[in-house]
Amino acid sequence: MAIEWLTLVAAIWLQSINGTNSNFPAYSSELKRILSTSQLNLNNLASANDAGKLFGWISGVAADHLPLWLVLLIGSLLGLLGYGLQFLFLTSQSPSLSYPLIFLLTALAGNGICWINTVCYLITIRNFPLDRQIAVGLSTSYIGLSAKLYTDIVDVMADSDSPSDRAKAFLLLNSALPLLVCLAVAPLARGAVVGKSKRLSRGFFAMFVISMVTGVFAVVTSLKAVVAGVLPSYAILAGMVVILLLPLVVPAGEKVTETVRRRCLIAVHHHDGGGGVAGVEKDVESDVNVEGVGVVDEIGPLVMVRRLEFWLYFFVYLFGATLGLVFVNNLAQIAESRGCSGTSSLVSLSAAFSFFGRLLPSFLDYFFPRSKRLVSRAGAMGVMMGPMCGAFFLLLNGEDASLYVGTGIIGICTGSITSISISTTAELFGTKNFGVNHNILVSNIPIGSFLFGDFAALLYNKARYHNSSLCMGQNCYHTTFILWGSLCCLGTFLAFILHLRTKNLLCSPKITTQSVA
Repeated sequence: MAIEWLTLVAAIWLQSINGTNSNFPAYSSELKRILSTSQLNLNNLASANDAGKLFGWISGVAADHLPLWLVLLIGSLLGLLGYGLQFLFLTSQSPSLSYPLIFLLTALAGNGICWINTVCYLITIRNFPLDRQIAVGLSTSYIGLSAKLYTDIVDVMADSDSPSDRAKAFLLLNSALPLLVCLAVAPLARGAVVGKSKRLSRGFFAMFVISMVTGVFAVVTSLKAVVAGVLPSYAILAGMVVILLLPLVVPAGEKVTETVRRRCLIAVHHHDGGGGVAGVEKDVESDVNVEGVGVVDEIGPLVMVRRLEFWLYFFVYLFGATLGLVFVNNLAQIAESRGCSGTSSLVSLSAAFSFFGRLLPSFLDYFFPRSKRLVSRAGAMGVMMGPMCGAFFLLLNGEDASLYVGTGIIGICTGSITSISISTTAELFGTKNFGVNHNILVSNIPIGSFLFGDFAALLYNKARYHNSSLCMGQNCYHTTFILWGSLCCLGTFLAFILHLRTKNLLCSPKITTQSVA
């Protein structure tokens, strides 16, 4: 069980550095200036971050035929190539890169994220089959901290507040940090002997406490106005590193418990003339029950895309989580158009609330297991999309407070929907083809990013002054927010329909038992 927990810690660390695409708003304005490009082209670069997900299914196929550690390293090397060449371009150490080449490099790096995500999903689903929503939600919540972690590192690395220096620092980190972490945790990218133990609940409770502390620290230190002059940048970064190491307490504690139990049992068996080591092993393992994993059915991708439930699910995700990600991609330009200078704080705030959003479904699953669940996963996604609708319409208010509140709401709702979707895919279509199936679902992210983002960029260009590359004022995104809010409402309605079609299937504890592939 100690190894089982250690693989979860490895997934947490991988997720905490794998949100490199969420850093784009922090340096997008500088990239726009260097490339002397339009808002539409800049939005297409933001979409390119997600375009790699169109081919994310390749990582799922690779995971079925290659060792997971190799899949992990391939993903990190794609990021090294994609972001590394852009870093060399910004530092004038490589020939000038054309816009199409930068687009392709960004898409390549985005595809690398899929490879690392696939490994994280598979090791948590396989190693915690009976508690997969809790384990997956805990690990994926940390991807919401990526932008926060990278921003804290850049605050220490950058010699000044120069946008150029910060852009270079972000791209350097995006290329190097994932590779270093993947090399460190590659030996843990594997399956463990899985089981069900009473001690699992205590471990999850400890993980929840650590995660809550992590989230509170991230939110508080994201508010620069609160911590400015109180905590220096290096102290905030040191705090983040220490907090990311805290999950090691759980496997360490489990290892100590196992050692103590084993020694006590050896002493008892010697005293009673028991069966020696073999008897001890039997007693230690007797606390573990290996059970089947409940899934609806094992469905391949070709069958999946012919089902109505898949397409309802596809558009629910498109008008929910994808729309939230498009908002984050445009956050820098939205803040700039409103005259708000706290772009980095907004990005960090969005990341911190996304962390809590991703954690929320796991928290609810821990206290309200399947037998006590009132709504299906689809219904839960619909519940989280309701506040998002209100947040988009709240952004029609030009006050900075509305921007901060709206960003927080969209962050927490987007994170929740993303986390819920992982278990929804497994429950609707099974775990055997999960790597391919879920990557097909999230292919709607680049599609939505192009459609919704390009429409927003066209309206932005239409609203700006003719002799200026910038648009200033509330009218720059006014129509965009109305459209996004309306689409989110449509997605909420579709989620309700999907809930009606799947509630009996996914709320009942008595479902078909299948083994994990």
